[in-house]
Amino acid sequence: MILRAYKSEDAAVICEWLRTETELYRWSADRFNKFPLTGKDIRENYEPQIRSGRFIPLTATDDDGNVIGHFIIRYPREDDDSFVRFGFVIIAPVLRGMGYGKEMLALGIDYVRNNLTAGRIDLGVFADNVSALRCYEAVGFREYGRRKCELPVGVWECIDMELSTE
Repeated sequence: MILRAYKSEDAAVICEWLRTETELYRWSADRFNKFPLTGKDIRENYEPQIRSGRFIPLTATDDDGNVIGHFIIRYPREDDDSFVRFGFVIIAPVLRGMGYGKEMLALGIDYVRNNLTAGRIDLGVFADNVSALRCYEAVGFREYGRRKCELPVGVWECIDMELSTE
């Protein structure tokens, strides 16, 4: 697996992986609120954030260059570089449950350690997404809080997790 900078053409591939409204909200929480999602929707959301320099979308590819995963790294606070947040974490549906998520996240953690000054990474995962929760735990994330998220599809419990990069 190779982790590379996101390219705008990756957006269409990512949208194909969001097959149901539930998958969309598990992936994006309340950031898009539109199903089905299009590549244009992702591009329009990402472009201004990328220009900010505080939003780093990354894409995982296999050895042949096929897009197999994606996630973003962002600085949640404008004036604070001490931590980053992983989001929009997704693996191609045909590859889920095979260790690719763990491998992609491990590469992402290494990316933060080698390229950023953040001492902590956090993320949120919905409590009913047990496979994602186990994946995050397997690479070292630990729960530090829970909260309710009101989404167009209902109220979901979100587990906040963190990992030290030091």
